[in-house]
Amino acid sequence: MSKGVMLVGEPMGLFIAQSEGALEQVTGYSLAVAGAEFNVAVGLARLEHGVTYLTKLGNDPFGKLIVSVLGQNKIGSEFVRYSNERSTGFMLKSMVSEGDPEIFYFRKNSAASTLSKEDVDAVDFSNYSFLHLTGILPALTPSTREATFYLVEKARENGLSVSFDPNLRPQLWESKEKMVEVINKLAAKADIVFPGEAEGEILCGSRDPEAISDFYLRLGAKAVVTKVGSKGAFVATAAERIMVPGFKVEKVIDTVGAGDGFAAGTISALMEGKKLKDAVLRGNAVGAIQVMSRGDNDGLPGREALAKFMGLQTL
Repeated sequence: MSKGVMLVGEPMGLFIAQSEGALEQVTGYSLAVAGAEFNVAVGLARLEHGVTYLTKLGNDPFGKLIVSVLGQNKIGSEFVRYSNERSTGFMLKSMVSEGDPEIFYFRKNSAASTLSKEDVDAVDFSNYSFLHLTGILPALTPSTREATFYLVEKARENGLSVSFDPNLRPQLWESKEKMVEVINKLAAKADIVFPGEAEGEILCGSRDPEAISDFYLRLGAKAVVTKVGSKGAFVATAAERIMVPGFKVEKVIDTVGAGDGFAAGTISALMEGKKLKDAVLRGNAVGAIQVMSRGDNDGLPGREALAKFMGLQTL
């Protein structure tokens, strides 16, 4: 049996508006589960990889929903911890026909914000070959920040590959300066970094994929994959630099979760021993499929749907 992928983060209840308009005026919402790392976990599980999720939830309906959805997607929940004092976070998302939806968080002082080094100590890393992180968890509290760095340290000690998506959430950080400092320190410890071009401007002063690649390779990352929207992604290592094209999308329904789908597609292919540029092509395909669906992770494909979309018989 092949080793699995460990993900850690804050999954939340997600209320998706059923009609367009300002969040305070919407009268109907549907309930789902959101969270960047959660989306990646779902994407990997649908592509038939072993996935385990480390998080902390409240003993409440949102917490129960999240564990239920983890189970439905065959994602391991043995490292889910519970808090009787704190609640599970949730968020509202508007419906839009153009542009990005409005999002509002109810996550301050959530159960996940108390995730600590002690929770990480419960993990047996020998069961995993890959750890995927984003810049959201270290933004929550000093405790989660310490736990994130500790996770990377333990993963490296145990020979896991580490991928890192900056996934910037400026509203969660105490300052832009601290955000840039912490995100870049984590990126320096990763094997693969997945910045977007707009994130590159904030984190290293340039939207140019070549400059972004130079910056993170100098810091210590082994590979940099810069997402450039519908054009695809720019892949850079010490040995090669190549632009991997994106896929044609019939109609963009919802951009949320595209980067998470991209990460899931790329990581899944790397787990199967594919070359980085081929893995990124799959990532581009999963990201394209996801933007054609309303929910944060509803559109993430299984292997058959992905193969059909990419025009291949086997993946």
